[in-house]
Amino acid sequence: MTAAATRAPRVLLVLALLAAALAVASLLGGSYRASPDAVVRALLGGGTPAADVVVLGLRLPRLAAALLVGAALATAGAVFQTLTRNPLGSPDVIGFTTGSATGALAVVVVGVGSLSPAAGAWLGGGAAAAVVLLLTRGTGTASDRTVLVGIALAAALASVNDYLVTRAPLEVAQVARTWLFGSLAVTRWPDVAVLAATVAALAPVVLLHRRALRVIDLGDDVAAALGVPLGRTRVVLVLTAVGLTGAATAAAGPIGFVALAAPQLARRVLRSPSVPLATTAATGAVLLLAADLVAQRLLAPLQLPVGLVTGAIGGAYLLWLVVRAPGRR
Repeated sequence: MTAAATRAPRVLLVLALLAAALAVASLLGGSYRASPDAVVRALLGGGTPAADVVVLGLRLPRLAAALLVGAALATAGAVFQTLTRNPLGSPDVIGFTTGSATGALAVVVVGVGSLSPAAGAWLGGGAAAAVVLLLTRGTGTASDRTVLVGIALAAALASVNDYLVTRAPLEVAQVARTWLFGSLAVTRWPDVAVLAATVAALAPVVLLHRRALRVIDLGDDVAAALGVPLGRTRVVLVLTAVGLTGAATAAAGPIGFVALAAPQLARRVLRSPSVPLATTAATGAVLLLAADLVAQRLLAPLQLPVGLVTGAIGGAYLLWLVVRAPGRR
């Protein structure tokens, strides 16, 4: 057993305890102060009407969404970073998250048949992935060109998103603008149900390909020599990661930093040569839950979109990386 595998259970336990502590703080705090006893009674079905509305109707779905969105984005980030063999190869950097936002906005603002915003997000993310793969065909996913094309596509799609917001009625535009920053404030149980079903369906696909991911991380030649069907494996993993990104974006809007940083943080903590999937998902869940708690409490009673908080943390994280290793590529 490797050293990373030995450390993994301890790290997962610490992350679980952190998630539990943050969850308690999320359920108890806020403008409506609920005592621990009131929260427990509400969770057991015997709370007051006010506690039921606040705890069960508002805070609990927001808590569940933060955990699921964080885990989904982190897992998608681990897949894309491994396939591109580049720490910048996360869905929020290479345009897939922005594409998902474009698809969801198109459904809300323009109206596309009977499609739901979730379906629009999946289609938008898939279309963005198809464009990136088409423009980088022949070079493989593990190339700097993939990241550069994705960054250019993200910039173009961000302009499309701004245009779609200007086309919307005032009320819709205000909601869409907040959603584009990434927000869990309006997430409700139907959104959580769709997100949970998607994660439950797609996460096992990634886990089943964990050996292939570890081998691909060593290089295409090594993967081919060890019998990994590179073409089919890449297609399956890209589609799975796009599905996770689309579901997370549909539930909470485009949220940055989590997919970028969680795989690298998990890798550094475990000192693992490859991205550890379970630890990465847990790290993403804790990161987003902590960021959402900061977004709720930093300027209370004003609530910030969680995407602004993760963006600020992500900028500081990238600056730290640059300052820490100025001589690295």
